Amino acid sequence: MSSATVTTVDAKGEVAFHLVEEPHHEEGHSTLLGFWIYLMSDCLIFAILFATFGVIGGNYAAGPGPRDLFDLELVALNTAMLLFSSITYGFAMLEMARGRKNATLAWLGITGVFGAAFLGIELYEFHHLIEIGATPQRSGFLSAFFALVGTHGLHVFFGSIWLVTLMVQVSRKGLIPANQRRLMCLSMFWHFLDVIWIGVFTFVYLLGMLR
Repeated sequence: MSSATVTTVDAKGEVAFHLVEEPHHEEGHSTLLGFWIYLMSDCLIFAILFATFGVIGGNYAAGPGPRDLFDLELVALNTAMLLFSSITYGFAMLEMARGRKNATLAWLGITGVFGAAFLGIELYEFHHLIEIGATPQRSGFLSAFFALVGTHGLHVFFGSIWLVTLMVQVSRKGLIPANQRRLMCLSMFWHFLDVIWIGVFTFVYLLGMLR
């Protein structure tokens, strides 16, 4: 839709046209496009961290390696927590499409519980490693491990804060178009973290145990 214009004459007698209002663009498409661009930049960050782990992940500096440190059963449980959270977020999106506010909030709450469980298990793992002296300063392997897994954990943490914020907004204002767009953006972010974690679980934990 074109904006109204006004015509003026400058000091030289030349005619100039000015917009009365700035042209308006649809918010929904630009928001989703901008968020896709952000996710691509995040992909680059994790690609660098994966590459760093691939280069120095085998440098143990005569210290403990994956077989000495990792508890695969605990990591598998943690993986299940994040996978379940992705499934429950999908249910929340289905309820959102049906316009069911309370059901959407319920599934978002369950997603938050699974996300909190994931973070709790990861913090327990980090605490245990640091307690036995497996700190980031111990070896190149541990530095790359804490950087990669820790960065993913921070993303889940901030995603959880975002989730709680959206739950408050939905409870107050309902499933208005703006909230639906925000929920869609968080959905992309949450599933993105799920995919990244599958890479971490495979590349860091499973392949690490085979070294």
